[in-house]
Amino acid sequence: MDNDAHPPERPTRPLDPTGSRLRTLLAQAVDYVVSTVDRLPGSPASDLTDIHHMLADPRVRAAPPRDGRPLAELLDVLDQAASKGMNLPSPGFMAFTPGGGLVTAAIADLIADVLNRPTGVAFPAPALVAMETDVLRWTADLFGMPDSTMGTLTTGASIATLSAVITARHARLTGDFRRGTAYVSDQAHPCIAKAVRLAGFPRDAVRTVPSDADQRMDVRALELAVDADRAAGLHPFLVAGTAGTTNTGAVDPLSSIADVAVRERLWFHVDAAYGGFFQLTRRGRDRLHGADRADSLVIDPHKGLFLPFGTGCLLVRQGELLRRAHSADSAAYRQDLRDTGLADFADYSIELSRDFRGLRIWLPLHLHGVEAFRSALDEMLDLAALLHAELSHDPRLAVTGRPQLSTVTFRCRVADPDAADAATRELVRRVNDEGRVYLSSTWVDGRYAGRVCILNHRIDRDRVAEAAASIRRHAGDIVKASAAGRR
Repeated sequence: MDNDAHPPERPTRPLDPTGSRLRTLLAQAVDYVVSTVDRLPGSPASDLTDIHHMLADPRVRAAPPRDGRPLAELLDVLDQAASKGMNLPSPGFMAFTPGGGLVTAAIADLIADVLNRPTGVAFPAPALVAMETDVLRWTADLFGMPDSTMGTLTTGASIATLSAVITARHARLTGDFRRGTAYVSDQAHPCIAKAVRLAGFPRDAVRTVPSDADQRMDVRALELAVDADRAAGLHPFLVAGTAGTTNTGAVDPLSSIADVAVRERLWFHVDAAYGGFFQLTRRGRDRLHGADRADSLVIDPHKGLFLPFGTGCLLVRQGELLRRAHSADSAAYRQDLRDTGLADFADYSIELSRDFRGLRIWLPLHLHGVEAFRSALDEMLDLAALLHAELSHDPRLAVTGRPQLSTVTFRCRVADPDAADAATRELVRRVNDEGRVYLSSTWVDGRYAGRVCILNHRIDRDRVAEAAASIRRHAGDIVKASAAGRR
């Protein structure tokens, strides 16, 4: 394309800037994006001060004006608003499950939004739908799933899980499905139980299976729960294993759960939202062994591929079952749409109208290459192991197990468990108040634990070392003060 050859500018239309006006707007937006990304290494991982003041700022909460405002002014307001809260793209953000916000995916979103092609039905944009289908096929191949596999890209694991549960309901239950029962571990993400309820089941349809000492589903307890429900005249239909729990990064014994699912005729669902893309690495493939046997698998590219939030994926081993559960009779107004030989995503998902969601995955994968993502994920595993080693060597800290993926949990080593809870809570608060790293917390075996999750392509060895030093420094002060208070 000749960037110096510009077509003549059309007459100005307020809602359709073109030519030099559009270039000016884009240049301002580009300057803002570049500045934001360049500032990330030095910006706080969180700033939760004066939030109420920001929420009361009349510039932030102003109603839309009659005649518009300059983009530069609006970007300044946006920058101020974004300065408060959690800074998830920061290399110091290690709480919850981080989302790196890959900038090249944002470029893809800009292009996709300008193209503005709906992809719920293939006919309006067949080649774009083919590209998105290829992304799904690449993901299915990553897990060794068969050619019959079909799926959709969603806004995240919650919607993907709902579609999976609906498909399992159609495939495994007949008649009054409300006597069906589903099985999750006590470490499973709550979106699974929520999806079961939204799919029409009563709240007590979900059975919570205890986990073992490593926070993994107890398979024997699963078998006993299924047997008890069958004896009671209920209809077990689904079991969900987790490939990387949100709490501790634990990976359920997926192959053993799959064996139970086959024997008991259960739908085997795998929640790989957090851990799934570690499948790109050798260590990840070893740890996720058995995920390839899933009837349905949910994975979040906005986690393991570092993409912007709002990018989830569902794969169903027998894609025809997904289609039967979601397709509807065609409406009269769609009679002009012709067959392209491609699947219509609307027949495989809850959505009809949908954006060209696949470009934010397709473009970064082709631009950077798969090896760049594999290398980054390997580094996440290395950094988690490094942090675990650093904290384990400190006698003032008790670290929970060796990380199965990229999450590390820890507690202050204080004799009294309740005092240890309070000390660990104070430790997390002090580290976060420094602003350089941001941690979250959870409960492990009924006790409060600090939690670090390393899943951001901007996190490096220096920032992890800084996090370890901060945790150890504050742990030393807190444990020393606790010991003095007991004397």
